[in-house]
Amino acid sequence: MKALFLILFFLFGLKVHSAPQLPSAPSLKKIELDEAFGHKPTCTLSIEIRDVVGPATYDYLQRAEKQAKTKNCSSILVRLNTPGGSLQSTRKIIEQIMSSDIPYLCLIHPSGGHAGSAGAIIMQACHVSGAMEATNIGAASPIASTGQEIPEDLKKKLFEDTRSWVEGLAKYHNRNVEFARNIVMEAKALDAEEAVNQNAIDVLVKSIDEFLDFAKGREVKLSEEKISKVVVGDLITYDPDLRHDVLQILSNPQWAYLIFMGSLGLLYFELTHPGALVPGVVGAIGLVISLMNFHMLDVSWGGVVLIILGVGFMFAELFVPSFGALGIGGLAAFVAGSLFLFDGSAAGYALPKTLIFSTSLVLFLMMMGLSWLALGAMRSGQRRRKKENWVGQEVIIKEFDPNKKRGMAFHHGELWKIKSHDRFEIDDKARITKVSGLTLFVEKV
Repeated sequence: MKALFLILFFLFGLKVHSAPQLPSAPSLKKIELDEAFGHKPTCTLSIEIRDVVGPATYDYLQRAEKQAKTKNCSSILVRLNTPGGSLQSTRKIIEQIMSSDIPYLCLIHPSGGHAGSAGAIIMQACHVSGAMEATNIGAASPIASTGQEIPEDLKKKLFEDTRSWVEGLAKYHNRNVEFARNIVMEAKALDAEEAVNQNAIDVLVKSIDEFLDFAKGREVKLSEEKISKVVVGDLITYDPDLRHDVLQILSNPQWAYLIFMGSLGLLYFELTHPGALVPGVVGAIGLVISLMNFHMLDVSWGGVVLIILGVGFMFAELFVPSFGALGIGGLAAFVAGSLFLFDGSAAGYALPKTLIFSTSLVLFLMMMGLSWLALGAMRSGQRRRKKENWVGQEVIIKEFDPNKKRGMAFHHGELWKIKSHDRFEIDDKARITKVSGLTLFVEKV
């Protein structure tokens, strides 16, 4: 494996790079001079939450905060435009925002966007909140992800729990508690201007720069013991990457439910019909993805499991005649695991996607090549073992009794009984003319 990576290093010119890209050379020089004179440069990391809130959003936010700390950013700008999403993922996102020592500046953006349901709750947790013109916020009543009616007792419990939680967030940041209650209990929604008038959000703006100017120098509560002033610096954009996009598609609540139930069904089919292989491979990969979707498995650890699963499938292809099912499934698991595992924000660098895909392809070709050779050897052995194919092949005489016209001969590494009307000496060669049971009929070559 080390040799494989060395070859790829020279072929593809491995370049470890930061994600996102570092400033240009002149900016770097300026930063070095500022640090030399004791002036630490400041920055604001700009991220975007769009589409449905789910495990992909939580993973993206986690990596964004790590990236902000790596870059020594003093604040995080969140551009929000979402219809809502998973309540479980929203709770984890809120926990991260509330425990962060970096202020979150949340803006409903662009004009025409909205912060619905989960987005409205996230806005209540942000240290500074704002909205562009022609946006709206609210409608945070919990609903079942399947769209079915929630039983009355469970519905009451869920609503009361969410209400008290959102009200607590509003109190913490001195916002309108009644609005926080109404968006949950009555699914209330307000346009941006009315939301500012009711102290549901802090400010209505026409541009991102105007919002940052408003947030600059504003005192926010990072914890019960810590009050801090917001520092705004140069914007560094941290856009959603391929890892986020793939996870976003897979973690859609309806897709997540279907993947989970489908994976269980496929695994059951494999257990009741051993040797089908394809249902087992797809079911195993789907189950790991489902565990990530339900927050039962961290995304990075899910990547590790998928890589191990992928290598295991491709290795099994050497011994199990699956007609490529194990190899292709292993390749898919290996690629997906690599995308989920390597996180540039945590370590300050990222592996090029070309390296991930090329490594996966080379490993797949190696495994398939070895599998083809193993299958060829197995078929060759089967052909050799078919006795009807032995007629005309040669054997080596090891003993022979001319009176009984019987003896023993060496064939394919084994000793066989022989019969012949000819006379033989030890180590003579003979040709098989007929096979009957465990006896070979031979004649002189």
